[in-house]
Amino acid sequence: MSEFIASSVAQSCVVKCVSALEEITWFNPKKAVFHSIQDDLSLQMSDVLDAADRLSRFAPYLADVFPETAASQGIIESELVAIPVVQNTLTELIGAPITGRLLMKCDNQLPIAGSIKARGGIYEVLLHAERLAQANGLLKGNDAYRVFDSDAFKALFSTHQIVVGSTGNLGLSIGIMSAKLGFKVTVHMSSDAREWKKALLKSKGVNVVEHTADYSVAVEQGRQEAEQDDRAYFIDDEDSASLFLGYSVAALRLQKQLEAQNIVVDADHPLFVYLPCGVGGAPGGITFGLKQLFGDHVHCFFAEPTHSPCMLLGMETGLHHKIAVQDLGIDNLTCADGLAVGRPSAFVGPMMDALLSGVYTVSDENLYRYLAMLVDAENIQVEPSATAGLAGVIRLMNQGQEYLKAHQLDNKMSHATHIMWATGGDMVPEEERKKYYAHGKALY
Repeated sequence: MSEFIASSVAQSCVVKCVSALEEITWFNPKKAVFHSIQDDLSLQMSDVLDAADRLSRFAPYLADVFPETAASQGIIESELVAIPVVQNTLTELIGAPITGRLLMKCDNQLPIAGSIKARGGIYEVLLHAERLAQANGLLKGNDAYRVFDSDAFKALFSTHQIVVGSTGNLGLSIGIMSAKLGFKVTVHMSSDAREWKKALLKSKGVNVVEHTADYSVAVEQGRQEAEQDDRAYFIDDEDSASLFLGYSVAALRLQKQLEAQNIVVDADHPLFVYLPCGVGGAPGGITFGLKQLFGDHVHCFFAEPTHSPCMLLGMETGLHHKIAVQDLGIDNLTCADGLAVGRPSAFVGPMMDALLSGVYTVSDENLYRYLAMLVDAENIQVEPSATAGLAGVIRLMNQGQEYLKAHQLDNKMSHATHIMWATGGDMVPEEERKKYYAHGKALY
C-alpha cells in the first residue's frame, strides 16, 4: 500500500478494531435497492439458470460414478433443517428471545466432498470437462452425459491437467472430481490445511504439493505451474466466475426447500442468511443467487474469523483484493482452516458492494464454543469454520437495531427466517471430531 492509502486506512475505526482482533459487526453502507442495480451486474439470472442446467445434464453421470448421490439422482444437495434447541440455547445466551425461525443449511453433509465447496469446485471441473469433450468431438448434441464414464473420455482427460490452490475443502472437491473423470490433478495446499485432507486427496491419486506459507502463496504457486503447461487448466479461487456460478445454483435449490416447508419470503417475511467467508466465492455466489430470487427481501451476512477478516477489510476500505490482512499485521492464523484467507477475491468483493448486508468476525474460541453447542443441542457434527454462521443471528439481535429500522424490519422479526449456512464437517475423521468437541466443551 502507498503511504497515503495506509494513512487513510489507519483512520478507519472499523479497521482499528479489526487490527486489534476484536469481534466486530459491520453493516454495509453501500448496500443498494436491488432493482436499481440489478441490470448493471456483470452476471444475470440467465447465468445461474445455465449453470443449473449444466449440473442437471451431468446428474445421471454423477449418480453412476458416485453412489452416494444415487438417492438424489445425481443432484448434489443438502438438507434444510430446523435447529430449535440451538435457537432456545441462543435465546438464553443473549437473554432475549430470538424471534422467527432458525434453520441450518447442512452443506457440511454435501456428498462427494463433504463441504460447501462441492458446489462450485465440482461445477467448474464439469464445465471444463464438457468444453474439452465438445472441442475434441467426443460430445454430440444429444448425447446423454453418462458417456463421460467411458474409456474414450478418460483417455482424453488423462492428457490434461487441472491445478488449484486451496486451504483444504476446495482442493477436496476439485481433486476428487477431477481424478474421477481421469484428469491429472495437482492441489497446492496451504500450511493450515488439515493433514487428513491431504491424505484423502493422495488416496484418490491426486498430486498434493504442500506449502509452508498461507493460502495466497498456494494459489500463486498453482497459477505459475499451470502457466507452464498448455494442457493445464487452473481453477482460480481468487477470480473465477465459474466457481461463483456453481455456488449460485444453491439459491434455486433453497427456494424449493423453503416452498416445501411452507416458508414464505416477502416484504413481511424477511429472510436472513449467515454465510462463512474465506476468499468469498462460495458465500458470494450464494448471495448473488439469493438476491436474484428474493431481491430486497433477503439479507445476507458474511462471517469471518477475527484473524482472517479479508472480505470485511476489503469492503470497508474499498480496496478489495488490493489489501490483505497481513498489511495490517494480522497473522491469518485460525482454527477455521477453510476461512484462513488473507486477501479477498478480486471478482467477488466488488460484486458484493451493492448486494451484501454486512460482515461480522468471530473469534476461534467462539467457533469452538458453537461447535460444542451444535453437538450438545442437535447432535450435528461440523468443523470449526462451519459454525461461523451461528453467530450471525446473535449479532443481528444485539447490534442490528439500526439496520432493522432502516429497512423497516423491526416490527417484522416475528415472521423472519434465519438460515445458518454450514460449510464442512461430514468427512472429518472421528478422532478429529472428538478433539474439536473436547476443546469447545472446555470453553462452552
